[in-house]
Formats: sequence, C-alpha cells, structure tokens
Amino acid sequence: CQEHNIMAAKERILDMLANGKNIVLVSDAGMPGISDPGAEIASYAMDAGYCVTLLPGASAGITGLVLSGLDARRYCFEGFLPQKKGRSTRLAELSVEPRTIVFYESPLRLVKTLTQLAEAFGQDREASVSREISKLHEETCRGTLSELCEHFSVNEPRGEIVIVVSGKKEEKSAGKRDKYAHFKTEKKQNLL
Repeated sequence: CQEHNIMAAKERILDMLANGKNIVLVSDAGMPGISDPGAEIASYAMDAGYCVTLLPGASAGITGLVLSGLDARRYCFEGFLPQKKGRSTRLAELSVEPRTIVFYESPLRLVKTLTQLAEAFGQDREASVSREISKLHEETCRGTLSELCEHFSVNEPRGEIVIVVSGKKEEKSAGKRDKYAHFKTEKKQNLL
C-alpha cells in the first residue's frame, strides 16, 4: 500500500473485511500510521464500522527526539515539509515555535532543508540529525543548523533521516551554548 495505490488498497481491504477476514497491516518504516499510508487505511476501516487496534512499533520521530538531547517535554511533529508550495510560509511559521520540532527528510534533500532551516530559524539554532535509527549504521549528529549543514555537505547522508530542531528560546543576554559546546557525532554502539 503506497500513495499511488491507496484507493485500490482501501477497496480490497474493505472487501476482505466484509467477507469476515482479519487484516494485519504491517508498516515497513516504523510506527504504523505516522507519515505512513497506514493511517488512511485504518481511518477508512474505522469509518466503515470495523474494529481497528494497534501494536506499536519503533517510532523514528520519537527516537530521534530522545537521541537529539534537546528538550523532549514539549515538542511538535511536522513530518515532511511541503516540497514546493507553502514551504517557505511553513518555515516562517515554525521559526517562532517554542517547542522542539521533529521533521522527516530524504537524504537527497537533507542539505537543502538544513540550509533553509538555518535561513528561517537562524544559523545558531541547536539541532540534531539522526539517520538509520535502529539499524546497523545508526548515527546521530548534534550541533547548530549551520554546523550540521556543513557536516552533511561533505558527508553524504544515507538512509531515513530525522531532523530535530530546538524551539525558539526567549532572548537572553550573551552567553555560551550549554549543551552544544561543539559539534558532536555519535554512532550506535552494540550493547548485548
């Protein structure tokens, strides 16, 4: 089930449910229903009166949030930004968001997005990029938006990407950054 075949999948699933079948929808990319066509399928089945339940899987967004080291008490999930129409407007709106913000991004668009985030939010906004979460080559890089942009301009990113950006802070007098004294990269360590 993908964006291009969602209507056919809905009809097929509803037909199977009407014939007394039990359906299991498995997501190949983390938590079912979060930036995933599974949400639309589940909603469609619920609207038709069928019982839907969920067995949670790993959520890249929540995992990336925790790995960021940023404030996880209050956050907002944005998922993928609009690709063209409305992108700059949405970035301007989010630039004043006080909560930590979680984004999903393609490795092919990561540097462009980090550049746009730095332009809209400020070069020194604290952020992190996590990739390949829960996989062998898991990596989290932490720093400012400009540091992350520079890092990924010379280190080609691969895999699924979660960007986490700190919320806008109240204006303070000049001082040092507390958590991000310098750019950091952490790779997954095997814990057995």
